Amino acid sequence: MAISQELNRRKLLLGLVGLGVAGTVYRYWPEDGLINRCLTEPLPKSLLEHDLVQAAWEGIDPASFWDSHVHLIGTGDSGSGLWINPQMQSLAHPIQWLQRAFYFNASCTADDGQSDRNYVQGLNRLLQQLPAGVKLMLLAFDYFHDEQGKRVPQASAFYTPGTYAAELARQHPDRFEWIASIHPYRQDAVAALQTAVAQGARAVKWLPPAQGMDPASPLCDPFYEAAAELNIPILVHAGAELAVHGGNTEDFGNPLRLRRPLEHGVRVIVAHCASLGSGPDLDNGPEGPAIPCFELFSRMMDEPAYEGLLYGEISAVTQINRMGNALEALLRRDDWHPRLLNGSDYPLPGILPLFSLQQMQRRSYIQPDEAETLSAIRNYNALLFDFVLKRTLRLAGNSFGPEPFQTRRFFED
Repeated sequence: MAISQELNRRKLLLGLVGLGVAGTVYRYWPEDGLINRCLTEPLPKSLLEHDLVQAAWEGIDPASFWDSHVHLIGTGDSGSGLWINPQMQSLAHPIQWLQRAFYFNASCTADDGQSDRNYVQGLNRLLQQLPAGVKLMLLAFDYFHDEQGKRVPQASAFYTPGTYAAELARQHPDRFEWIASIHPYRQDAVAALQTAVAQGARAVKWLPPAQGMDPASPLCDPFYEAAAELNIPILVHAGAELAVHGGNTEDFGNPLRLRRPLEHGVRVIVAHCASLGSGPDLDNGPEGPAIPCFELFSRMMDEPAYEGLLYGEISAVTQINRMGNALEALLRRDDWHPRLLNGSDYPLPGILPLFSLQQMQRRSYIQPDEAETLSAIRNYNALLFDFVLKRTLRLAGNSFGPEPFQTRRFFED
């Protein structure tokens, strides 16, 4: 039965509230629609060998291209230990239910009792369309924990065990690396970190607004000391968080709270370059004026003491709710480019309304013929779309050079 455009619009608004783009839908209807077509046939040769794709790879060694931000999702139906909050599977919680539906559609994962397998098969299919040597860094994701180190599932959106990510990396060493996720309040946090490093973890992933760790808390100090000694970086979300429900500890996303791990000598990667939301200027006290999180991140990036310690990660920076000042500053600041690391935040590039090629044309970031090619690529391969889009962007002659995409050098340091 046909569904009216207005009904589609209302469903989109509901489902995307938590993804941070609902307001934009009032102003435009997504040019490529709502639903990923999930074309599974091989990428046409005309696209695979297109000049735009070839230009994107120019100067980049595929063997040095490690996508630093790839989520690992499913339902646990394979015995993997994956878990998602029951609210995300219940129509009684429509926003979370629709978020889950968008994530599964974006990754072209059929929820047919074999979702874990389908998700990994989808990743392998996308990788087969990329040059040999490219790797994806699979993210584990720990539960929310309280200050006593107790796991709180009801405040957690999902859980991806490190053992699962590690096993996939072991099974497919030519395709996957993995990143652990260990809540620092856990009683076994340091031991778990040591075990993860011994098993090949390349970093640790934190999402403080959803997982409930305060990066500025003294409770994290033992973990920081161990991380510095092991030379393992922390990939930590900063800025507003709209895609993952959790413990509602939004204040923990303030980039200035990351001064504490930096002062311990921990290498810190700021996911998304804190390109969304505002927070108090904690450098001027807890009641400091509210300042865009990206400006706080920029302040820290320009402090000489943090060179070699503080890095930015550019996943999601091309989403429609992040375009503008932050993206343009990242393009202009070529002095930062050696300290920027590429990540896709997959499966988010497969959520069609999160990206607007029309808006990018209006801002003169891309040209109409480039937008047409990028749109065609997205129908087949969200990972390739994310990469080629970033390499195609131009702002008064400024662009992302090869440096942010040669991420292997950082994780093997």
